[in-house]
Amino acid sequence: MSETNPIKVLFLCTGNSCRSQMAEAWLRELGGDQFTVYSAGLEPHGVNPNTITVMEELGIDMSGHRSKQLDEYIGKIDFDYLITVCSNAEERCPYFPGMGTRMHWPFQDPAAFEGSEEEKLDFFREVRDQIKEKIQSWLDEEGYLKEA
Repeated sequence: MSETNPIKVLFLCTGNSCRSQMAEAWLRELGGDQFTVYSAGLEPHGVNPNTITVMEELGIDMSGHRSKQLDEYIGKIDFDYLITVCSNAEERCPYFPGMGTRMHWPFQDPAAFEGSEEEKLDFFREVRDQIKEKIQSWLDEEGYLKEA
């Protein structure tokens, strides 16, 4: 938890297009320098444009985000936490050296939501807010508080 040795966290989902991207951005925002945060997918699909839109609505810049394959990290980084954010990733993620504590935080897939464009954006916002609440709760429970 020291500034010289940040906690490494990897968020994993199937496509690395929505939920894991939001979680990565939120933990960077809420956890500050205490964390080095990554996200990846089992089958990366590219960052969903609605993910970028709903995060930027709250002032979180997603311009540097890209969809990444889990293989980019296996055997290269030792993670303190691996957090799956969808059931498919939880079921299919292999155990690998350097994984650290594995947790599962399931969220609905906003990309799978059917409806008008505005209804889709509303569902993205709902999932975005659920992810923020979960991360804030975890930070509070674990005592990882961003210095003011």
